[in-house]
Amino acid sequence: MVDMVRKLGSRWVQLLTSVVLGVLLGFATGFLGTATAMAQGAQATFAGGCFWCMEHPFDELPGVMTTTSGYMGGTMEFPSYRQVSSGTTGHAEVVQISYDPDTVSYETLLETFWHNVDPVDAEGQFCDKGSQYRSIIFYHDEAQRQLAESSKQAWYGVFNQPIATAFRPAATFYSAEDYHQNYYQTHPARYRFYRFGCGRDQRLAELWGEVSE
Repeated sequence: MVDMVRKLGSRWVQLLTSVVLGVLLGFATGFLGTATAMAQGAQATFAGGCFWCMEHPFDELPGVMTTTSGYMGGTMEFPSYRQVSSGTTGHAEVVQISYDPDTVSYETLLETFWHNVDPVDAEGQFCDKGSQYRSIIFYHDEAQRQLAESSKQAWYGVFNQPIATAFRPAATFYSAEDYHQNYYQTHPARYRFYRFGCGRDQRLAELWGEVSE
């Protein structure tokens, strides 16, 4: 009888230990998942022509954690810059933004996007023509889609041409080659020469009355 009681007690201890460990493991997993999500931030993705020129305006915003140049919207997996720039993969050059929504709103990101593109150019952006340079807002959820639609409505009637910027659900994002990342910082002279030669700032000034570098 004593041995039976001891065995039952031991089993209850083992069961209780398993339950406690399971609860603690679940709590730890949930906490780590939340911490990871907070560290990564929310995602926003915009295509506005040459991705070199789309990083800087967003990097200037408090609450933006990272900007990454890359490709989205095509059919080929892991495309290279050469392949995308040929216009045959269906991808567009994009900038993917990780941001803290408690510090910077998606509406602010949209405002920054609009003021750094030519929204009436259906052929590309500035001197870069082709589907790979088209203006697109890639939305990551329904809330982003609705906010993007509302922001677009605000520009109807402002220009004498229809808004050409497209909306698409976010697809697989492929990071561009390392030498494209933060190009405005790593190659400032070449970056400024490209912007000037492409007529980007001149056209932005015509559209918005301001220049964003």
